[in-house]
Parts: sequence; structure tokens; C-alpha cells
Amino acid sequence: MRIAPVCAALAASLPLAVAQAAAAPGTPAAATQADAAYDGLAHDIFKQLIEIDTSDSTGNVTTAAAALEQRFLEAGFPAADVQLLGPNERKKNLVVRLQGSGAKRPVLLIGHLDVVEARREDWTSDPYKLLEKDGFYYGRGTIDMKDGDAVMATALIRLKKEGYHGSRDLIAAFTADEEGGCCNGVTWLLKNHRGLIDAEFVLNQDDWSVMAVHGVPRVARLIATEKLYADYQLSVTNKGGHSSVPRPDNAIYELAHALTRLGHFQFPFELNAVNRAYFEQMADGVAQGQEAADMRAILKDPPDAQAVARLSRDPDNVSVTRTTCVATRLAGGHANNALPQRADAIVNCRIFPGHSKEDIRQLLVKVINDPQITVRYVADDGTVSDRGTDEQAVPPAPLRPDVMHALTTLSAAAWPRAKVIPFLDPGASDAKYTNAAGLPTYTFGGVAVDRDEVRAHGRDERVAVAEFVKWNRFFYRYVTELTQP
Repeated sequence: MRIAPVCAALAASLPLAVAQAAAAPGTPAAATQADAAYDGLAHDIFKQLIEIDTSDSTGNVTTAAAALEQRFLEAGFPAADVQLLGPNERKKNLVVRLQGSGAKRPVLLIGHLDVVEARREDWTSDPYKLLEKDGFYYGRGTIDMKDGDAVMATALIRLKKEGYHGSRDLIAAFTADEEGGCCNGVTWLLKNHRGLIDAEFVLNQDDWSVMAVHGVPRVARLIATEKLYADYQLSVTNKGGHSSVPRPDNAIYELAHALTRLGHFQFPFELNAVNRAYFEQMADGVAQGQEAADMRAILKDPPDAQAVARLSRDPDNVSVTRTTCVATRLAGGHANNALPQRADAIVNCRIFPGHSKEDIRQLLVKVINDPQITVRYVADDGTVSDRGTDEQAVPPAPLRPDVMHALTTLSAAAWPRAKVIPFLDPGASDAKYTNAAGLPTYTFGGVAVDRDEVRAHGRDERVAVAEFVKWNRFFYRYVTELTQP
């Protein structure tokens, strides 16, 4: 089997403290043979989840949650500790509890089962069939985030079968509608069943945290804070007319001009405690040459403008230092032979901490600078309003020493050349709900991806086979380290 050398190498590199835990009764074994068996289980669960369509338009999250429910029951979890529940028949969530001693409060593990839409005609292969090719697994959700779901489920099943009894309960919530839809699972559980998922802190797997350069892992990003997600609708209407008599106020032309202005606009450069620390540590041994010098220069007061400009040529740097807004959907016109009477665009924004959704709506109005175009806020459930909310990004959770120690120690074994650095996530995840609810949340997804090869939400999404295996072993040891008696 192709993964055996990878398995052996990783097992050999485990920290001594974790390896020694195998000698104690009731603690997880570090043996390569056991690892390999559970690598197979993780693959089977991964394949099963990928091949269940959980997109919002055509899929069913409940089907995937029920498949996992059956696996946990067959592994010996009591029915009372495996609960399938949700607001409707398509959007049920699964909450599983592995009982510990209760000496400490529980740890909550969260992962979403839903995926972004994928059209077969856009893909090289069927997005809802797991394909292994050239050292990669292909399929919708392979990296966002059914890999994390499979690893999370495998870790709990393995611990159960090994008779592990940690200092804390481990709770896993497999949820709906992180990628959009009516019924976000984490929000629903917090509102309706807080007691089921209440915990001292939360581990979220919704990321591909180990960034590589030319195949060499360089940074292991622990997400300490996130940007705020918001959608806006840009609309223009006019009287239309016959297409044989073109008019300059064509609704589609008006909208195109507005989107061009937005595309040329750059939001202000900003630093906070998290991205400032990120650039400080990147400049100290990760970045090289001019890039490292520029990272130091932007930390000056005031930031060096030329350094900011050079770093801003890289979209990755832009995404962590500014609010960003981009048009993601267009609609317009009503007939091929008529001037359009209406045109609409959805603009998706990722808002830098410190600004509200209404702040950004008002700024979009100023940037577009066209009274014919209305800018309205689109809520998560699709409701369109004339005003955005006052919601802002949640302040970062304090970095727990136990989480940092476990992550740093295990990362050094798995990716020796990667530096663990707190990170401001340019995206958004369900961590915003748990953090807002007073559950400190730490996001880390243990697969290495080359910075130019991230295909989440895109065509031919994939994850490296070796990285999936490594993540499966890493996560098992990660939660064990954090719940040791």
C-alpha cells in the first residue's frame, strides 16, 4: 500500500511523550500497525462522505449525518451519546460525545458537512465520486472540509475502541449550512441545545493550515481571529426598450461600470495584534530578502508606503491586511431582443475586524458613486435589506498554553520546517458563532497545501493522499494530548 512509508515515517517521528503513552493501559497506542488500520477507516469514511451530495441546492446534509451516526453506533457509542437533530429533514446535525472522567470541562470539535455547489460539466471528474490519482484525492469537499470530518470521526471511533478515558468529554458536532443556506447548524445548536455542545474551548478543523512553498511546508497557521463575511446586492433598473435602439443607460452597462469602479478600488491597509504578530514572525526566518524587509517595514509607525505597495501585489497579503469585496454573481435582462430593464450583482465582502456590515455597505455606496444603483445587504438566509447590521468580527480568543504546546510539539514532528504562527483568517467559518457564544475557538486543519494550489470552492478540488494520512494521525494525537488524564 502506497501510504505505508509515510505512516512509518510519521510514527517514528512522534514526540517521545506521546509515544510513551502507549505503554499505559487505556491510553492510545502509537503503533504503526494500529495507525494503518485507522488510516483505512478514515479513507472509508472520507469516501462515503464525498459521495453523498451535501450541497444546498441538490444535496442532503442529513444523509451524511445519518451515515456517521450509524458508524458511531456500530463502534459502541451509547445511543444517548449520538444525537441526530436539526430544524428540518434535510439539515440535521450530528452531535457525538465520548465520555471522559469529567475532571475538566469538555472540548468541542466542530466540522461542517455541507459543501459548495459543484457542476459536473465544470470538473474533469465527477465531483461527487472520490477519485485517487497521481497522489491526490479529488472530489467536492476533499479539502473543505470532509477530510476534517472523516479525521474527526475516526479519532473518536479509535479512542472509543481503545477504551480511552480522558480528563474531559470530547464532543463532536457535524453540522449543516456553513457554506450558506437557511439553517446554520452551529447557530441552531447553540440556540436550541446549548447544553449538548457546551465546552471549555473548541477545536475547529475548517482550514488547510499548513502552507507550503514549492512543496515545502513553511507555515502552520493557527487561526486566532477571522474576517467577517457579508453579501451585498447591487441593483439597477430602468425602462428598457427595443434592442435595435441602444441606449447609454442600459442597466447592464450601468452595473458593469459600477463593478469596474469597485474592482479598481483598494480598501485601506490595516494592522491589528494578530496580523502584526503574523508579519513579525514571517519576517523572522520564513520570508526572505525583499519580502522579509517589506514585512518589517510595514510594521513601522507609519507603515512604509512602498513596502505596503510591494506586498499588496500578492493577493494573499491583501486578504489579511484589508477588507476585500468581489463580485461573485451576475443577472440581467429579460429577453435577447430587449434592452435590460434590470441588472443585479452579488458582491461578497470579507470585512477586516473593527468594521460593521453597515459600515461597508455605506462605503460601497461611496465607491460606486452612482445614484441609479442601490446597494442592499443580503442576510445569511437570503433576506435583502436596505441597511446592513452592526455586527463586527469577534475579538480573538486568548491563546491557550495547552493548545499551543500540543500544536507546536506535534507540528514539529509532522512538518519540521513549518513555523506555527497565529493567523488572521481572510475567510470565515463557524468559529465566529462559537467565539461569539463565549466558547474560545482555535482553528487548525492539518494538511499541507502549496499556496498556489488551494482549490477549495473551485474546480477539481483535491487533497494530497499523504497529507490526509498525516492529518488523520496528527488529529488523533492532538485531541489525546489535550485530554490526557
